[in-house]
Amino acid sequence: MALRMAGKTVALAGPRKSEEMKILVEKMGGTALLRPAQGTVLLDDAELRAGIEAWLSSPPDWTLLTTGMGLEALYQMAEEMGVAERLHELLASSHIAARGYKTVNALKKRGLTPVVRDDDGSTAGLIRSFAPYNLNDQKVILQLHGDPAPRLVDWLQEQGADVRQLLPYKHVPPKTEDLEDLVNDIIQRRVDAVAFTSGPQIRFLAEYARSCGVMEDVLAAFQSDIIAVSVGKVTAQAMLEEGIERIVVPAEERMGSMMVELGRYFESGGMANGYGLDRTAAADKEQ
Repeated sequence: MALRMAGKTVALAGPRKSEEMKILVEKMGGTALLRPAQGTVLLDDAELRAGIEAWLSSPPDWTLLTTGMGLEALYQMAEEMGVAERLHELLASSHIAARGYKTVNALKKRGLTPVVRDDDGSTAGLIRSFAPYNLNDQKVILQLHGDPAPRLVDWLQEQGADVRQLLPYKHVPPKTEDLEDLVNDIIQRRVDAVAFTSGPQIRFLAEYARSCGVMEDVLAAFQSDIIAVSVGKVTAQAMLEEGIERIVVPAEERMGSMMVELGRYFESGGMANGYGLDRTAAADKEQ
């Protein structure tokens, strides 16, 4: 493997598969620092049970799913409750919307096909795909994954939809010392890139930086000396919303692809076409 990261230091903000990513960075000649900006993801059993009970008692017109993992959690809990068959029937009889290819694949495994899906892996893409449909007075269940989606909820409500949110999982904040290390690495330019694999990692980093009064310093570092790396467009959108605009995003939403793309960025000197600020994410920001 080409030493595309020779002399570069990459902070890994995602805890999942961080050791594998560290090895990949090292194979490309770089140095990886484990700087988790997200804690454990926990299943909220009580909230999920209550959400399924509400689903069964008042079936939705639309089911909007945002993660494959969340869909599997719904089915697993429904199995425990003895209502999996009924839940599947209601899901199949509703209009299904899905964000992200992983969600679409999870539906396919269950014999389900969404009538609406995003065109680019982003919330903005999902909203664009809803254009032919009238949501006024429609009951919508919105399955999220540990983090709120205010932009999507606001848009649905603006269309006249009655929205119920269901969060099967909740993200636990990372250790304060891990965030402190990451923020200091960024401000002091001790890293050349920071790799993010989920929106909550951005949120936790930004909240901590603001609480310390150094968010402007963090943004200045990302604007000039440090490149932000996103595993996909949804995570990139979270970066843009926090003011981080120089982003490397792989075409294929995979952690390995993210690192390969970062290596190409470094090899090109950060000047090659197709790198830097992702064009689709930039377009989403303007909308």
